[in-house]
Amino acid sequence: MNVFYNQNGVGDVLLLQLTSEKVEKVVTETKGDVTLIKNANSNEVLAINIFEFSKYAEIQENGNITLTEELVAKLEQVLQSNEVDYKLDVDLSPKFVVGYVESLEQHPNADKLKVCQINIGESNLQIVCGAPNVDAGQKVVVAKVGAVMPSGMVIKDAELRGVASSGMLCSARELALPNAPEVKGILILDEQSEVGSAFFQ
Repeated sequence: MNVFYNQNGVGDVLLLQLTSEKVEKVVTETKGDVTLIKNANSNEVLAINIFEFSKYAEIQENGNITLTEELVAKLEQVLQSNEVDYKLDVDLSPKFVVGYVESLEQHPNADKLKVCQINIGESNLQIVCGAPNVDAGQKVVVAKVGAVMPSGMVIKDAELRGVASSGMLCSARELALPNAPEVKGILILDEQSEVGSAFFQ
């Protein structure tokens, strides 16, 4: 689940994105200040808009909002107070973590892509990467599925030229780090970085 809020740009509405799947036809259902956006075919809730959010809580951030237990509890309280019967399914684990490139091999269908096996602590991910400097034995920054990049792009499970990829290895520029080099390539972290730990504190 991703949460967005920009009072100056969009108005006093909190946007909850529950899935990144593209749907051809949607329907809406409004109860009080809450509008549910649903898949017209399956009735699955895809997104929730909460209008006049400032009367429920104050948000200092702009853009992609950091999810906390307190915010989730507040959102569930808002849904209940508007008689919306929906339980939020929330993953509060960090979305940008330190990963370790355990191995990599050439992509079978693309000369410039590598298929990497990445250890992120609690699990391993297969990520297809096109960076020229990626190699086994490196510690790198992994944007997990569900992460929102500074550009606004949402990371999703994907298939790149026929090979499954779950996440993205990030460059300093993609992470919008100050003084990021212009050269192509992922950010290589030092040996002291702990695999599985959050990259952004």
